[in-house]
Amino acid sequence: MTHPESQPSLFPENRKIISDQFSDIADAVFSCGDSYQTLKTCPDGFAKLIITSPPYNIGKEYETQTKLERYLDGLRPIIEQLVRILSTDGSLCWQVGNYVENAEVFPLDIYYYPIFKKLGLHLRNRIIWTFEHGLHCSVRFSGRYETLLWFTKSEDYTFNLNPVRVPAKYPGKTNFKPGPKYGLPSGNPLGKNPCDVWKLMVKEWETGLWSIPNVKANHPEKTIHPCQFPIELVERCVLAMTDEGDWVLDPFSGVGSAMLAAVRHNRKAMGCEKEPAYVEEARRRMNLLLSGQLPYRQLGKPVYQPTGREKVSQVPKEWFGGEHKE
Repeated sequence: MTHPESQPSLFPENRKIISDQFSDIADAVFSCGDSYQTLKTCPDGFAKLIITSPPYNIGKEYETQTKLERYLDGLRPIIEQLVRILSTDGSLCWQVGNYVENAEVFPLDIYYYPIFKKLGLHLRNRIIWTFEHGLHCSVRFSGRYETLLWFTKSEDYTFNLNPVRVPAKYPGKTNFKPGPKYGLPSGNPLGKNPCDVWKLMVKEWETGLWSIPNVKANHPEKTIHPCQFPIELVERCVLAMTDEGDWVLDPFSGVGSAMLAAVRHNRKAMGCEKEPAYVEEARRRMNLLLSGQLPYRQLGKPVYQPTGREKVSQVPKEWFGGEHKE
């Protein structure tokens, strides 16, 4: 049975080539094993877009918590390999949260920036992804955002603006200064350039923030992974920073969300993942995508807002008695 949010078959007449190691003729590569060892076997400059969410070192079940300096030192060799295999006109998107120790927050994007800068990369945007659900803190405000650093390898990089333009707030606005353009529309008829703080919505991707639901229990994309990348977060980067046929790489691919976003838009995809169960799940999801059965949250779908009539959105009656009464 097709999931209500799954997609029609994207490749009804084409058979995609799936491989377990890098190959020029492959459409999707699922590499199971150590990311560093895998990346060393990849050719220079093959990836147009590298996009990932690395281990955050915050003590989740799939991470080993270490001191911050040791954590960063452990990832430096992998980052060096990523810069090597990034194409000259390519982009690297590094999406991270915060390292927390004894309720003190260490913003990982700030610690990562000098590492990439010393390797010659250029920061184009620092993009904020915000979400509404997560752990509730008791000694500080609850964290509800993560950061995506967009680097390029050179000054000559791929950036396709038209596929990701958003509707202008005032499309009928005209030039008011005297001159040859007086009275003509002042904006681009295709829409405006999204800012680096986004909110994705139907018909209008941007109103201020990248407000994309994180993948929790009732999310249609939820799998066995405890901290899953939403496909929607990757799609705009794929559309803007690559062309059809380009390679997209995720060196910490988990259950393959970045790979799915790439293949869905006719790019080639490679993922590196050390956990065999996650690789198997990623392969399963890719097969579902190719057959049109993948549970998927549509790009730009509005975030659900409760009406107030739901029981869980009302204050329990019990709160009006005893210690909760005000």
